[in-house]
Amino acid sequence: MKDSGVEEHLYLAFSHQYGDSIFPLHTSISLFLLSYCDCKLFKIFLVPTGEGVGDQCVTKNLPGDFEVHLISRCQLPVVVQSCSLPAVVVKDGKFCRAGLSVVLRHIIQKTYEADPSKKDLLELLGFKKTCLKACAEVSQWTRLCEISIPLAVERFLTASPEHCQAIPPDILQFERKLGEPVRVHNDDKIRRQKLQQQKTSAKAEVPVPGKDATEELKAGEVCEHPPPSLELSVAFSKLLVQEASDAVNREDPSIRRTKTSDLPLLDHIFAEGLYFTLADIVLLPCIHQFLVSSKKQGKNLVNLPLISTWYRRVQEVPGVKKAAGKCNMELLQLPELMFAPEEQPQDFSPVSDELKEENEDSNFIGGPRPTMTKLMENGIEAKFSPHPCPNWTLDWTSLPSAVNPGEGKMSRDRALRKQQQLNNLVAVVTKLAKPGDVIVDFCSGGGHVGIVLAHMMPSCQVVLIENKELSLIRAKDRSDELGLNNIWFIQANLDYFNGSFNIGVALHACGVATDMVIEHCIRARAAFVISPCCYGFIQNTVKFKYPQSHQFKEILSYKEHMILCRFADQTAVQLPPERRLIGKQCMGLVDLDRAWAAEEHNYSVQVISMEPESCSPKNNMFVGTP
Repeated sequence: MKDSGVEEHLYLAFSHQYGDSIFPLHTSISLFLLSYCDCKLFKIFLVPTGEGVGDQCVTKNLPGDFEVHLISRCQLPVVVQSCSLPAVVVKDGKFCRAGLSVVLRHIIQKTYEADPSKKDLLELLGFKKTCLKACAEVSQWTRLCEISIPLAVERFLTASPEHCQAIPPDILQFERKLGEPVRVHNDDKIRRQKLQQQKTSAKAEVPVPGKDATEELKAGEVCEHPPPSLELSVAFSKLLVQEASDAVNREDPSIRRTKTSDLPLLDHIFAEGLYFTLADIVLLPCIHQFLVSSKKQGKNLVNLPLISTWYRRVQEVPGVKKAAGKCNMELLQLPELMFAPEEQPQDFSPVSDELKEENEDSNFIGGPRPTMTKLMENGIEAKFSPHPCPNWTLDWTSLPSAVNPGEGKMSRDRALRKQQQLNNLVAVVTKLAKPGDVIVDFCSGGGHVGIVLAHMMPSCQVVLIENKELSLIRAKDRSDELGLNNIWFIQANLDYFNGSFNIGVALHACGVATDMVIEHCIRARAAFVISPCCYGFIQNTVKFKYPQSHQFKEILSYKEHMILCRFADQTAVQLPPERRLIGKQCMGLVDLDRAWAAEEHNYSVQVISMEPESCSPKNNMFVGTP
């Protein structure tokens, strides 16, 4: 094992203990993963969230083999004070990872890097290492695992008995999820194996004429104790998958000829499908606490047969019981449950109506002209304010190479366009900023905007926020090369940043991310300079409903607004000029709706075209001031 040393500090919130878990549940989940990975690479700090939480109260409730330190919120590193916990900080205090999924994925990666023999831990990250990678703001599955179920269980446990009679809707949503067919990489192959297994089992169950009663009894025994499902075999052993595939080479021709649509569907074994992943690690402490509390209250779990089966199955995974023991979790032994016909789980999906509307409107027919005409008849057209400093430009030749975006792997043409885009944003920010201001570069990517701002304005503090780790590491490397000391880096989804700031910046924030940045700026009463992108990805989410402004809501339906969004992406240079012009008008209308929505919060907002417009097909820019 590599000698990694204790290079990073892990900060966890501590509010109280309930039963055998520490709250908030995000802390119990983090400690459970550390136990499962047998990871001692982090120096752990507990941050009490309330008064009256002393050292003795904290240390007696912790898993036995963790050394922890108590620290108050005001003693946290500056970058962590701006984030929701859990959070991990590199020793120099400049690079922070915040939010449950980001921190857990980092623990797994760090453990593997320290000991490459632990390849099984990387399997927790799922196919292409994407498990819980999509941010909770746009992924309903990440939101359910990371936010909704932990909060629902915490509320369930703290509610008075008369208020916790019903199963929380988010728990029922997980039950429904476990009942859905599984889609996995290469599932066609596994589904053919399942069909062959079903045919083999069917043959074994048919009594053969002329045999004596003893052999008929043996056939009956086969029916009574069927072999484990193929999904279970695949889930618990990758080796079994290989062995099964060798047998399938001799499958009969009828199975090879079976259409994919006629193959049997795969059943859930674990939370995300066939394989044990980080999602199961996250959900186990939550579901465990819910089941313990339900059992104490004498609740009948007949509505949750799939969750009960999942809970038993997770306990069979090597290492889970050992980790639970370290965390003082006394796992329950549940009986098998079957649905009572009159007690099927009800549909309590909190966004079902919106989802139905989105599904109905996912295939748009026709162009944007009827919608644009409808707006024009009501006096609404795309409006662009004059550029405040159209000829302003940085002297790129005099700047250090690490500031220049062209130092990356960009072509010369693309680097020139990126410089032109940066000219526009930096020109406006320098007019708005004052010494001592905090400027946040949201969706910062490789730091093109933030690094230029930090270099040009040493009297300001610059924070880069990005959820893609590799992009942010590249930005940190460039910053280190420049020796910048007024810049911080946060790998997190936007909802986990709650710091105060004066100016928010975003270059080509994709789809709904633009609206999330505007929301953050309004909440902080900060000015914003934002260039939107990927209008076609805009759609209703848990947090945002479109159109947003009062004026647009009175005229357009959601479907009509989505038509504008889809055609706003029709601005690529290879398209005919007429199509690009319509695309630009649609961009202007979508952004006008956003601008008016911000003005409802006492902001002054201008929609401007970048100069030159050829710097990007997505060349709109918002400038908003409270």
